[in-house]
Amino acid sequence: MNGPIRRVSVVIMLMFLALMVNASYAYVFRTQSLNNDPANRRVRDAEFGTDRGDILVGNTPIVTSTPVDDRFGFQRSYLQAELYAPVTGYYSFLFGGSGLERYYSSQLAGTSDVQFLQNIVGLATGKRPQGASLETTLDARAQQAAANALGDRPGAVVALDYSTGAVLAMVTSPTYDPNRLASHDIAATQESWTALNDDPAKPLVNRAAREVYAPGSTFKLVVSAAALESGMTPDTVVSSPASLRLPNSTFEMTYNCGGEEISLRQALQVSCNTAYALIGDQLGDDALREQARKFGFGSPQLPELGGVASRFPEDPDRAQTMLSSIGGFDVAASPRQMAMAAAGIANEGAGTTASAVSRARGAGLNVISSTSPRPLSTAMSAVNARALQDMMVSVVENGTGRRAQIPGMRVGGKTGTALASAVAGEGRAPYAWFVAFSEEPKVAVAAFVQDAGVDGSEVTGGRYAAPIAQAVLEAVR
Repeated sequence: MNGPIRRVSVVIMLMFLALMVNASYAYVFRTQSLNNDPANRRVRDAEFGTDRGDILVGNTPIVTSTPVDDRFGFQRSYLQAELYAPVTGYYSFLFGGSGLERYYSSQLAGTSDVQFLQNIVGLATGKRPQGASLETTLDARAQQAAANALGDRPGAVVALDYSTGAVLAMVTSPTYDPNRLASHDIAATQESWTALNDDPAKPLVNRAAREVYAPGSTFKLVVSAAALESGMTPDTVVSSPASLRLPNSTFEMTYNCGGEEISLRQALQVSCNTAYALIGDQLGDDALREQARKFGFGSPQLPELGGVASRFPEDPDRAQTMLSSIGGFDVAASPRQMAMAAAGIANEGAGTTASAVSRARGAGLNVISSTSPRPLSTAMSAVNARALQDMMVSVVENGTGRRAQIPGMRVGGKTGTALASAVAGEGRAPYAWFVAFSEEPKVAVAAFVQDAGVDGSEVTGGRYAAPIAQAVLEAVR
């Protein structure tokens, strides 16, 4: 009897050992693949049914989770959904997430490494994991003013606190309702996704941070900075012919700048194309590219919102460099980038990284992560930055940016009108741009109107974009 019993015992022990080895192997080596397996409905349901933390503007939740009686347990809800969608993004069972919902997903779900101990304690007491809340840098007044001023015209608005890089407003149009993608009705979610992606207006696209466009004459701020850094002053006399044929080209640039020779200040004030084309030719593409880089071109920025890099062409010829100097050819910038350029000028030449979130707080209101201003680069000297600030103030007080004036506030700005180009595509309406800053409060704004809805000959940045920037600055004064 003892022999058979021993043999059975050995077999059972071996089977138990094999089971333990297999379980250990699965836990150590296969956990990720099992969790990512599309057929693993239990994991997907558990993740989607997490009590995700709130996303806040000030002390007010704009995204929250509420208990519901279905297989998921919690419904993700977006308040003022279309207003904040470019920043919050969506959280969907079928399509994952975007914006802050995607970038901070582990913190919002309560599964980040820094929340591990909290979850262990919670399990011991029978509590389900609870997500952290995100405190955004958004200003409700600026956000609403930007949305109202832009209206239903395709475009984007970005406002920054230029002393910290905090995003005060980020609006894009057209927008969408994230609630449609967060629905627990899976069939309805699929229909909404299809409709949103088939919409030629592209409502899911964040035009403020994830798209680049020809910046037009707003790029003259970069050229002005390079000119000042090269030794010019606002009073330096520059050539401003009424007609300029580009080298090795049949293209002739025409512009009435008020004289054959004007000061650099006047050239910016009236947005003189021929003057800036010649300045760009004199400085050369390497100097312009380097100056653009110092303002943030080539760097994606705002990773939490999927920010893409703006660009200056790598190897343009002389004619292409001259066109680039007025924001044409293959120069491409996001509204976020142009707001950061204005911010760097207003901040005495010192750029800072942009951020849309100030801190994340755990379920016990403990701070688990925070964002502090980080220097981006020194875009230009403080002396030259102040000189360029004065030039931008002249644009608003006496030049093309008069519609941005605000009584009692010192406002500087630059208009831009970008015609169809390699970036814009043939047949598109001109883009209307305006970038601005105010001294108090310390706010920089970029307003971009992709289609003003009028005849192209009537489109100017001063007419259609400057009032948007004015409205935002007025809202936060």
